[in-house]
Amino acid sequence: MAEKAKVAVLISGSGTNMAALLYASRLPDCPYEIVLVGSNKAEAAGLRLAEAEGVPTFALPHKGMSREEHDAAMEAVVVEHGARFIALAGYMRILSEGFVERWEGRMLNIHPSLLPKYTGLHTHDRAIAAGDSHGGCTVHLVTADLDEGPVLGQVPVAILPGDTADTLAARVLFAEHQLYARCLAALVRRETSPEWLIGQVRERALALPDADETLSHGMACFGVIKGKKFAYVSNDHHGDGRVALLVKISGADEQEQLVESDPVRFYRPAYFGDGWIAMRLDLGDVDWDDVADRLRRSWLAVAPRKLAAMMDV
Repeated sequence: MAEKAKVAVLISGSGTNMAALLYASRLPDCPYEIVLVGSNKAEAAGLRLAEAEGVPTFALPHKGMSREEHDAAMEAVVVEHGARFIALAGYMRILSEGFVERWEGRMLNIHPSLLPKYTGLHTHDRAIAAGDSHGGCTVHLVTADLDEGPVLGQVPVAILPGDTADTLAARVLFAEHQLYARCLAALVRRETSPEWLIGQVRERALALPDADETLSHGMACFGVIKGKKFAYVSNDHHGDGRVALLVKISGADEQEQLVESDPVRFYRPAYFGDGWIAMRLDLGDVDWDDVADRLRRSWLAVAPRKLAAMMDV
């Protein structure tokens, strides 16, 4: 079985959603594990629950610290525990822009409304006052815009006659506990999903001038229109069980240097020669900026001079 994705959960209170994530992580075939529970409140009850379950905890009150200082201190502990994802579970702090940017695509939150309806607080009161037939909950990726990141999943919950914010909230909480673990599992699985990985390469490769895509030897292949190929994506090619990006490099010396620097990630692709390197994408920690840069350099190696001159090199 593949190594489980490491997740840190940040809370400010009772930690019921954290508990739902934690217990789901202990079910067979769950693709993630909780490696840290952190809070901005030392008295948060969820910390005691995590401790009882053997999960490392960390608390740092934010009083007297700037938002950036507090976020940096919390983030340092998250990184120390090896977490690649952060799940916000009742964490009642607005995060600094830099922190959010650094965890883009890997930090998620659960919100008690059917977004885009009712961002912010008092969601159940607002849904009842508006005469809505349903409230509900949403899991979304965290962006700089509060409660407006890409939606990963939603569950509607019927509003009953005579409902108050409290009675509705109690039922929505059941839905939250079901939804959050499933969305987190789906998010971490996609980092090793061949379809998603190929899609990420495709988006970056086809953004280059005059690039097109074909299929070659069963691999997605990218080249300059009516010209040479600059990238391939190998997906379990010849049954090797790997998803890898193949790009052009300067030659044997660079190939040897890359393989020696990280033999798990880089390898010499069979039948391609010294002018190519294979870079695994299925290890769960792809630097997509690096991928874009390697695609760009590989494109420059095959593009006609007039076309390459259009690029700011």
